[in-house]
Amino acid sequence: MMMAVYHEPVLKPQSVEGLNIKPDGTYVDLTFGGGGHTMAILEHLTEGKLFAFDQDEDAEKNAERLLSPNFTFVRANFRHFRKHLKMYGIDKVDGILADLGISSHQIDEPVRGFSTRFDAELDMRMDTSSSLTARKVLKKYSLEDLHKIFGMYGEVKNALSLAKAIVAQRNDKRIKTVNDLRAVALPLAPKGKENKYLAQVFQALRIEVNDELEALREMLLESVKALKENGRLVVISYHSLEDRLVKNFINTGKFRGDVEKDIYGNALKPLTAIQRKALKPDENELAENPRSRSARLRIAERTVYDG
Repeated sequence: MMMAVYHEPVLKPQSVEGLNIKPDGTYVDLTFGGGGHTMAILEHLTEGKLFAFDQDEDAEKNAERLLSPNFTFVRANFRHFRKHLKMYGIDKVDGILADLGISSHQIDEPVRGFSTRFDAELDMRMDTSSSLTARKVLKKYSLEDLHKIFGMYGEVKNALSLAKAIVAQRNDKRIKTVNDLRAVALPLAPKGKENKYLAQVFQALRIEVNDELEALREMLLESVKALKENGRLVVISYHSLEDRLVKNFINTGKFRGDVEKDIYGNALKPLTAIQRKALKPDENELAENPRSRSARLRIAERTVYDG
């Protein structure tokens, strides 16, 4: 079961423990990546099954090296995981793990265009077969739409100024590469916070290109339908937009608003949080993997089974 590991899993012991694994249970790793979480789950299975999903071609190649009778890989966006499970005759599962965001491999692969550290064409697709790239967003989106995505998805404070600068630049010269975008964005960055600003800009584009937040909403709704009673949902998020969606859904069963109640005042929500606050990496993990600093782990249990 040896594999080439290109991504050190964040909060691995805590997330595997959070699944409360049964040796003969059925589990889903919605974000296979380099397979680190998957291998950790497989170590706890005897007769159980593990289905791993990822839309990334590189992840699929990595999965081919994992040889285990308990393991099945599916190349698909996790928003569709329940449909694919049904193709394998699986209706309910004992646990679901999702490690959101972008893998270290994707960041460190210059050609993917995810990182501000390398000059490359602005791509940012997690599914390389999809048609929308970051370059196309910057080329074709209106001023209003650019303002919206930088403000909402990147939480860029001067999002309108950035959108105007991009539109002005593209009317004169194409914004094709990472360095092209850096040249437009850096003059607008707060002094001393240039790297953070660029990270926010790139985050906004990546979320838009991959429709990440809507996919997350769909996945969370599907997870409730897929989990058995007392099944576990474990989600690791890396920025406030993701974590807010996960937290609200666990606490209320909705993405906004208060929890609904029945006529007796009982909360009508399908999940119960296992811990009140999100778990964070400890000092040892932060020292070994600085990229884990923004990770937040939330664990919930399916407490209401409605068939």
